[in-house]
Amino acid sequence: MIQKIEHIGIAVKNLETSNELFKKLFGNSHYKIEAVESEGVSTSFFMLGETKIELLQATNNESSIAKFIEKKGEGIHHIAYAVNNIEAEMQRLKNEGFELINAQPKDGADNKRICFLHPKTTNGVLVELCEDKK
Repeated sequence: MIQKIEHIGIAVKNLETSNELFKKLFGNSHYKIEAVESEGVSTSFFMLGETKIELLQATNNESSIAKFIEKKGEGIHHIAYAVNNIEAEMQRLKNEGFELINAQPKDGADNKRICFLHPKTTNGVLVELCEDKK
């Protein structure tokens, strides 16, 4: 089952500039920068209470973040929810009629296994499921 909002992903053109902007906004610095080569992104994480904000910058023109920014500009890209058992949650949501973008979980940033749900089945919101790697 979905436990809580794990993080909110924000697509940005420039991670360094955006880190400074969000540092001013939040009053604290990011705690981690990480490249996810398989997704073609560099990420930066901020902590706000129990919720994280993930900034995502494309590292190549073919990444989903590059395409998102080209089409929609910078802004909220996805909402991620924490789950205990990603495979079971994927099956449950598939049975409920949601379309999975990933047939199997894959490695994501911040030591997570992830899966995305297609926005056409979630009222236009890209939903990410996150499970801590064991």
